[in-house]
Amino acid sequence: QVQLVESGGGLVQPGGSLRLSCAASGIMFSLNTLGWYRQAPGKQRELVATIAVSGSTAYVDSVKGRFTISRENAKNTVYLQMNSLKPEDTAVYYCNARRPGYSASFWGQGTQVTVST
Repeated sequence: QVQLVESGGGLVQPGGSLRLSCAASGIMFSLNTLGWYRQAPGKQRELVATIAVSGSTAYVDSVKGRFTISRENAKNTVYLQMNSLKPEDTAVYYCNARRPGYSASFWGQGTQVTVST
């Protein structure tokens, strides 16, 4: 059974840093494109960062230079390092895994990130 379990969220001050983790079971991250999404109340879920099977990464413009996505395939874990956090980064963050060529994808439960004084 596939499970993605996220951790690392919390309350931080503007300018602070946080690292999110997502550990998976039942799938091989090495075969999947991985992504971090976020959703604020009343807003659409947006794609924040992705890392492809090849290791290539991509980011939404608003987080470029501040966030870094990475993965450790041997641990089936994907990370999102978030630096220079801003109040507008406040959202529930979700991880997602999708295998190229397959329509199904898998989601974590989400972890709350709040950036506030």
